[in-house]
Amino acid sequence: MADLDNKDQAEMDPADMEDVEEVEEEETGGDENSKARQLTVQMMQNPQILAALQERLDGLNGSPSGYMESLPKVVKRRVNALKNLQVKCAHIEAKFYEEVHELERKYAALYQPLFDKRSDIVKAAYEPTDEECEWKADEEEELTDEMKEKAKLEEEKKDEEKEDPKGIPEFWLTVFKNVDLLSDMLQEHDEPILKHLQDIKVKFSDPGQPMSFTLEFHFEPNDFFTNTVLTKTYKMRSEPDENDPFSFDGPEIICCTGCTIDWTKGKNVTLKTIKKKQKHKGRGTVRTVTKTVPNDSFFNFFTPPEVPENGELDEDSEAVLAADFEIGHFIRERIVPRAVLYFTGEAIEDDDDDYDEEGEEADDEEGEEEADEENDPDYDPKKDAAPQLSASSSEAWPGCLEDQLHCNSFSN
Repeated sequence: MADLDNKDQAEMDPADMEDVEEVEEEETGGDENSKARQLTVQMMQNPQILAALQERLDGLNGSPSGYMESLPKVVKRRVNALKNLQVKCAHIEAKFYEEVHELERKYAALYQPLFDKRSDIVKAAYEPTDEECEWKADEEEELTDEMKEKAKLEEEKKDEEKEDPKGIPEFWLTVFKNVDLLSDMLQEHDEPILKHLQDIKVKFSDPGQPMSFTLEFHFEPNDFFTNTVLTKTYKMRSEPDENDPFSFDGPEIICCTGCTIDWTKGKNVTLKTIKKKQKHKGRGTVRTVTKTVPNDSFFNFFTPPEVPENGELDEDSEAVLAADFEIGHFIRERIVPRAVLYFTGEAIEDDDDDYDEEGEEADDEEGEEEADEENDPDYDPKKDAAPQLSASSSEAWPGCLEDQLHCNSFSN
């Protein structure tokens, strides 16, 4: 019977076929539910419609439920009173963070002698005593006296074979290379320069001055530039915005300024020279033109984009500044106070331990998805490759009080 139907249908002329289709449409058009289902299926198969729908749903996240609008006027009036109390809380919180900054300044003076001694040891200005060098590592606890003596003799033998190094060579360069957030900024041509980095210091603004901090990078004399200190200053704000007081959640970095590097001729790693061939349209002759263009380098850190007075920036500048603020904050809060632990790698292990099991499970799921994609014969990894920012692999900030500092890429 089915073959007969197909044969009859094949013998119909086009006009007849159109009539049949119209009739079917009329018959199905009577069923509104069926038509709605068909329309829904078609929509859900359209990726553009799905994307627009998802964007709309994302915009609804956290939106008011309409409950406030339904409240009686007298209740709304009381809610306004609560809002005014909340604004006062924000101003008290701002004062709290100002006092935290004062405490930071006070204790920075207590830390500094220890950091200065650390610097003296690194640059070989001071040789620590045997007592100062005594350190009981965890693995040594289980060693017998005989094994300790044998290990000591082997170390002394190695030291005799090697030339006696001064201080702790490449201390800060090693710290930078051990931290992903900083190593992403480093280029191969930066490393010879950073071998001359002797210390990084944090200086806080004076009492009564606007809140800020300055990172000082101290270098020994070198062939690359004449500066002995390179600086980067971050200005902060710790007060609620009059137009949006409820957004206040602690101090925020609002802008930063670098310094001028006095490069030795031919040693500026932030610039590179390229040669381009140009062909004359009329004569057809070819000439070679030399141009100087920006080059990727850690030392671009000292020339951040300027924030205009109106605070408006393009997307690229905002991304660079957001990364810059995060890096400056991380150097201040983590690198300078715990430099030796980042040098040995112990602090990196501690940072890894900060991730909870939930995060690890998410990583596992992501790994499974990647494995599935690799097994897919139609999978093209190039299509999924996301562009990477050179200096802002955004890492989770540590969970201490000062880390509530918010890095905004523009001033409100």
